[in-house]
Amino acid sequence: MTIASLTCANHPGRETTLRCNRCEKPICSQCAVLTPVGYRCRECVRGQQAVFDTAQRTDYLIAGAVSLVLVGAATALLGVLGFWSLIVSPVAGGGVGEVVRWAVRRRRSRRLPLAAAIGGALGVAGNLLVPLTLLPFLGKFDAQAIGGVLASLLWPAVTGAIIVGALYFRLRGIRL
Repeated sequence: MTIASLTCANHPGRETTLRCNRCEKPICSQCAVLTPVGYRCRECVRGQQAVFDTAQRTDYLIAGAVSLVLVGAATALLGVLGFWSLIVSPVAGGGVGEVVRWAVRRRRSRRLPLAAAIGGALGVAGNLLVPLTLLPFLGKFDAQAIGGVLASLLWPAVTGAIIVGALYFRLRGIRL
C-alpha cells in the first residue's frame, strides 16, 4: 500500500507532510508561519490579523491631534527641568500614549502608533519654531545671538524625540 505524497498548495513542485492546522491545506516549510498554536498558512494568518485592526478612520485624526497637543505641552514643560527632562521624558511619553489609547477607546491598528508619532513630532516642531521666529529680529551680524537661539533648540528637540519615541513604542505594545 502506497501513500500519496502531498505537494504544497502554493508550490506544486515541493513535496510536504505539513498541513495548516486551521484549514488543513498542505504547505511547505517556506509557506508555513509558526504561531503559538502550530503552523498555519499565510492566508489564515493574514485573515486572523484583520480581526485585531479595530481602529476607525477618525481614530487616526484623534490620535494625531491628542498627541500633537500633549507632546507639545510636555516638551514645553519639560524644557524647564534641564538635564532631568531626559529622565522624565520616557514617563511623559508613556503617559501620552495611555491618554491616546483612552481617546481612541483602546481600538488598535498597525498604523495608529505612526499617526500619533507624526502628531507628536508636529507638536515638537511647534516648540522649535518659537525660538526660530526670533532670528529675524536679532540683526544680520550678531552671530552670538543666532548661535544662542540655535543652541536653545537642543533640549526641546532631544526631549521631544524621547517623548515621541516612548509614545510610539507604548502604542506598539512595547513596555518601557
